[in-house]
Amino acid sequence: MTHILSYPPEHHQDNDINHMIEVIKTYPLATIVSVKNNEPLITHLPLIYNYEGNLIGHIDIYNPHAKLLKNDNDITIIFSGPQCYISPSIYATKQLPTWNYIKVHLKGKVKAIESKDALKESLITMTEFLEAPDHKYVLDADNSRMEGALNYIKMFEISIDSWEGKFKLSQDKKPQDMENARAELIRVNQESVEAFLGKCFKI
Repeated sequence: MTHILSYPPEHHQDNDINHMIEVIKTYPLATIVSVKNNEPLITHLPLIYNYEGNLIGHIDIYNPHAKLLKNDNDITIIFSGPQCYISPSIYATKQLPTWNYIKVHLKGKVKAIESKDALKESLITMTEFLEAPDHKYVLDADNSRMEGALNYIKMFEISIDSWEGKFKLSQDKKPQDMENARAELIRVNQESVEAFLGKCFKI
């Protein structure tokens, strides 16, 4: 008998939109993918999820991707949460090596927002969101540098058509192994950033 398994495994999918929104808010740097002449065009930009349930972003007018971020064009967006290799040594039971990660895949339509007033307000709102909770910097509405940059920035809005949460967190393991994998994910992500920066950006 042939066994047909679903992929991705159901236990690695999280369809709770609130969980996916939390990923977007915590890790707002998105990978956005459009297609032109059967070739993918990929850009990394922070996107903000607004109260209307859309994503708002800004792009340099000289980025080739800017020409595609309008006219209700199709777009794919990927948000990446924490990820790491999971060694069998951390489990309480015998397992094989694996990789755990959190990803959110979205598809939608993108349109340009041409209003400079809306762009200005959006830049202020995004800065306020990213500065939370301490708000050590405030982007003032009369900031002269922002005023000078408005001609070189395009604002766009993405309406989301489909959501897919990929939360691979050892859910198929026993409770103790799941907890160990969670602790390992936290430990590795805290330590790897410091180690990476120490190697690549020595001062």
